[in-house]
Amino acid sequence: MIKKITLQDQKKLLFLFFFLFTLIGNAQIGIGTITPEISSILDITSTTKGLLAPRMTTVQKNAITSPVDGLIVYDTDLKLFYYYSSGTSTWMPVLSSSSGRINFKRIKSTDVLATVLATELAAGGGAKYVLSSNTLYEINGTVVFNFPIDLNNAYLQGVDSNDDIIVRTSGNIFEGSTGGSIKNLTLIASGGSVFNINADATKYLTFRDCIVANSSSVGTLSGFGLIFSSIVQFTGNSTGITYNNINQLLLSNMGWFGTNLGTYEKFTGTFSLIEKQGGFSQVDGSAIGLDVSTAGLTITGDAVLESVVFTGTNTAGYIKPYTVGTYTGYNFNNSWTVRAAGIPTEGDSNAAGDFSVDYPVGSGASTTFNNSNPSNIVKVSGNSVSTNLFRFALDATPNNNNRLRYTGKKKRIFQVSGSISFQVPALGTYIIYIAKNGTALTQFKIYGRGLAVNDILVLPINASVELASNDYIEVFAQRYTGGLTDAIIVPNMTITIR
Repeated sequence: MIKKITLQDQKKLLFLFFFLFTLIGNAQIGIGTITPEISSILDITSTTKGLLAPRMTTVQKNAITSPVDGLIVYDTDLKLFYYYSSGTSTWMPVLSSSSGRINFKRIKSTDVLATVLATELAAGGGAKYVLSSNTLYEINGTVVFNFPIDLNNAYLQGVDSNDDIIVRTSGNIFEGSTGGSIKNLTLIASGGSVFNINADATKYLTFRDCIVANSSSVGTLSGFGLIFSSIVQFTGNSTGITYNNINQLLLSNMGWFGTNLGTYEKFTGTFSLIEKQGGFSQVDGSAIGLDVSTAGLTITGDAVLESVVFTGTNTAGYIKPYTVGTYTGYNFNNSWTVRAAGIPTEGDSNAAGDFSVDYPVGSGASTTFNNSNPSNIVKVSGNSVSTNLFRFALDATPNNNNRLRYTGKKKRIFQVSGSISFQVPALGTYIIYIAKNGTALTQFKIYGRGLAVNDILVLPINASVELASNDYIEVFAQRYTGGLTDAIIVPNMTITIR
């Protein structure tokens, strides 16, 4: 049976003919447009829908048989478009020179932690979240944790510390014995501590660009090989942080507001290096800005407190000082170099000391020489006292009077100045020396000559001396001419070294 071709069928055939003719003639296809771009073989136009490429896992992508050069797919594991390069026989990422991050997990405020962190919770035995090592965890929004976090050498960060927040309403936020990296977050432990980590010297912690707010305690960090903390704000915390037994502790631009209570920062145990630089501590009420008073606090290398501003109404609480090893009016021992607004400057460069020997008029201390001219060079006798000592000690035992010992750690050059008055028993010439470690420095000798019995000579003392730790200076004298059994009487002598 032959079907009659209707007029409608004729129109469809005619349209198909012209379509094919146009396709053959122009080799162009337009979808969503009847005027495809002249330079394109396929022009897809839409304002409401997109083009969906084949989507597959990395394994599926790599399993494609004999991929042609330029073949494009979307890798759902790596979250990138890839094209096949026959020149290198590899899949190459589109518009990128490197692959996307594999070890990555985003935790949003709307997520159920037991689901998104199921692996981490299982690793912590259901009692804490043990993060996967070398994995980046991004906090998106405010996330309330029901168990503590074990960093386990992972990277935990937000994009904006004002918007990306970790909250723990009871208990600690971070626990365990490992370190890692924390960045761009606000941390709130309203019912516990932010930190309770006891690590070892192989572990490190990077903590920067964060806010610690409204916590019962900032907590304790102990045992780390290295802690680097920078640009962290502390506000509204009931008490601060204790650093214990850290090999290298580097603190930069930490801001402690007056809304904090208790002790802001406390150092205990042994450190090889402490550097606290920049930032401020606003100490109000009964708060303590920095506590170094714990017995046994030891710095095996050096400690630096530099360019930190101590401010606030409780000036007495800026520093809770060492209980031993300090000097009157100062806070730290000889391991520290301190230059911070609001507290005294301390350092080996500021070391200074003095002593004086002063007897009532008509009396003095006797210094005797041997029976030769020139005589031996002997230390000048006298009971000395000191009024100003910083990183110097006055050795005041009977055999060590008039001895100033340098107790700083770094070698430096000091200027010595002073004077000595002494009475001569007869006409004669005498020489006064500054001595270092019991040896007279002959290049700084000064001569004096008595012209009659009981003449009193007043001679200046000046020297430049390089001293290392525990080196000391004294004043020595020598009879150059005069009676062989004569002794000089010293009523007054002063020395200043700085």
